[in-house]
Formats: sequence, structure tokens, C-alpha cells
Amino acid sequence: MTKIPMITLNNGVEMPQLGFGVFQVPDLDQCEAAVTAALQAGYRLIDTATAYQNEAAVGQAIKKSGIAREALFITSKLWVSEFTYERAKQGIDDSLKRLGLDYLDLYLLHQPYGDTMGAWRALEEAYHAGKIRAIGVSNFYADQLQNLMLTMTVKPVINQIEVNPWYQQPAEVQFNQRSEVRVEAWAPFAEGKNGIFTNPTITTIAQAHGKTTGQVILRWLLQRGITVIPKSVHPTRMVENMAVFDFDLSPAEMQTMATLDQGVSQFFDHRDPVTIEQIFGSSLKQLH
Repeated sequence: MTKIPMITLNNGVEMPQLGFGVFQVPDLDQCEAAVTAALQAGYRLIDTATAYQNEAAVGQAIKKSGIAREALFITSKLWVSEFTYERAKQGIDDSLKRLGLDYLDLYLLHQPYGDTMGAWRALEEAYHAGKIRAIGVSNFYADQLQNLMLTMTVKPVINQIEVNPWYQQPAEVQFNQRSEVRVEAWAPFAEGKNGIFTNPTITTIAQAHGKTTGQVILRWLLQRGITVIPKSVHPTRMVENMAVFDFDLSPAEMQTMATLDQGVSQFFDHRDPVTIEQIFGSSLKQLH
């Protein structure tokens, strides 16, 4: 079984460098089976969210695994419909209840919209109370993150953002790392968009190491100091995604990977007002 290295967050808490994500696995039976398989394969970091609607399934898999709680690192996220101080306090408790846990290892604000300061205050209180071991954010751009850090008292430990070969976000990654906020990549494979698994450049690098294109992508992210949470419902792919700690990309190969950057999100622009209204409008209006 592959041993996943640990990294230390800015508050001293340790977490695995590579984990398992359950985004877009809303079927509870399938999600429970996937998490069970991931835990059996050796994953100890599991990443879910209120918005994924599968916290209960993750909790069931954890409960049935027999793995000691302290050996696991469980992450969830608060959705924007709960971004007020009072709603966030309830949202934290609801996540814990659905997961069947006494505490969370990491809890994130899922998006930078709504009353993020009020919600962050609730996360800070839960952190000080021992309900959460570490708190962070997701999809915050540098200015939004800086505003939060200047306004609140507890610095985020992680910013979970889109990073993949097509959207590398070097300036955002560098700002977070300079600020001692760990970058965690969601959609590291860009959900297979633009033929990422058959790209000739990545394929050439993969062949040179006797690895798959997916393994090269994960290795490239890890060597940039980025934590990764690839998702798969296939046990063989789960094992494959873990086998990325026995090789290194050369500086030249890292530079070649950098040339693939298209500089455009593969999903949506988090700063486009129309997109924000379309995706988050109904959730934000629930706050009124």
C-alpha cells in the first residue's frame, strides 16, 4: 500500500498531501462504495461538501471502515446559502451530524460570496471550540483572500482552487504560498476536458517515466507544492492515482508542462457577474 506523505499546515496540523474527492457522486450508495474503496486503497484524506449532498454517505463509509478516527483527515465545506454568522454555526453542526463525527479536520467556505465575514466568524468559533481542527476557503482570488486575512483573526490554512494543466493559475498559487496558505487543487484532470488524458505533450512525458498521463499531472501538481484530491469511482484508478511518489519530473519537464497553460477556467469565470447570478443567485437570495 502506498504511503502518502504528510504536509504541515500553517496552524501546525498535519494533513496528507494527496486525498480523495467525492464531487459529482450524489448517489449515496455509489458514494459510500467509492469512499470505502478509497479507504481500503490507503487514502486517509476524504474531501466532501454540503453542496455535494453526500456527507451522510461519506460518514457511513467512515463508520464501517473500522479505521481509527485520528488516522483520518475529513474535509467538508459550507455552502453560500448558509453564509451568515448564525446560519454558519448551524451549518457546521449539520455537517458534523450528517458525517456522524465529533469534529472535522478541515472546514472550508465553499465560495467567496455572501456574508463571508460572518460565516468565517462562526468557523473561527468552532475552531477555537475544537469542533474543527483547521479552517480554510475555496475559490477565493488573491484580493478576496487578502481581505479576509486582514479582517479576521484566524488565517485560512488552505485555499482550494481550480488548478490543472489548462488552467495553472501561477500568480494565484504564488500569492497563496507566499501567504503560507496551502493550495489544494480541485479538478486536477479538468474532468477530462480537451483530451487531457491523450495530450501528446503529457503522453511523451508519461512514456519517459513508465507512467500514465494522469499520474504525470498529479506529480506535476505535487512538485508545485499543491495538495491534490482526484476523484474516481473506479478502484483501479484510485490505486493508480496514489502511485505518484516514486518518480520526479525534471525541471525541463516541469517547464514543458507550464507551456500547456491556456489561462482560462475549464468550467466558469468566478468573477463574471452573470455567471455568479446564474450559479449562486438562488442560494444568496435565501439569505434575505
